[in-house]
Amino acid sequence: MDKQFCIFDMDGTLVDSMGYWKRLGREFLAQKGVTENVEPVLERIKPMTMTESAALFIESFALSGTPESIAAEMNAVMDEHYRRDVPLKPGADRYLQALRSRGARLCVATATPEPLARLCLERLGVADQFEFLLSCDAVGGGKDRPDVFFEAARRLGSAPADTAAFEDAIYAARTAKQAGFYTVGVYDENSAGRWMEMTALADETIRDWREAL
Repeated sequence: MDKQFCIFDMDGTLVDSMGYWKRLGREFLAQKGVTENVEPVLERIKPMTMTESAALFIESFALSGTPESIAAEMNAVMDEHYRRDVPLKPGADRYLQALRSRGARLCVATATPEPLARLCLERLGVADQFEFLLSCDAVGGGKDRPDVFFEAARRLGSAPADTAAFEDAIYAARTAKQAGFYTVGVYDENSAGRWMEMTALADETIRDWREAL
């Protein structure tokens, strides 16, 4: 990968957190007494921001509260995981260091709220590898739209074709690809069933950070 500008997803790409996120919606709804017709809604929230997901929960299950208050409750659950036990994927730190050593400019674009993302990456000792962290909340939509990629490239001062977007989720990789970015698909066991689709879509793939150097 020879691009000098790089946009990294966080969850499932740099950190091994997708298992926590997959359980979060189901566990949160169960705490609210919602156990039926959950799976179709959980599938729909995959490309959404936390606030968008909360709004869909309210609409689908008549939960009390606002999208912001529901999102805050879910954020509180993930806050504990990011503070304590979400791990960095093996070799990711060395890969980032290698890019920086050759002058590449890096940022994070994530659906996770920026304070949670920063908390996690600082604990793991890699936050200083990035010029900035950008949350999808800041651009008003998830990675089913290209806004967050375009904004990240704007801040880096790069054109999409000169910028690599690292993603584990096929929908996000497809969005970046269609927007003209050089797309790097990163393997995550939580989306293993779509890996062949990712290898066909992405310009480059990384199955293990330790083997990518």
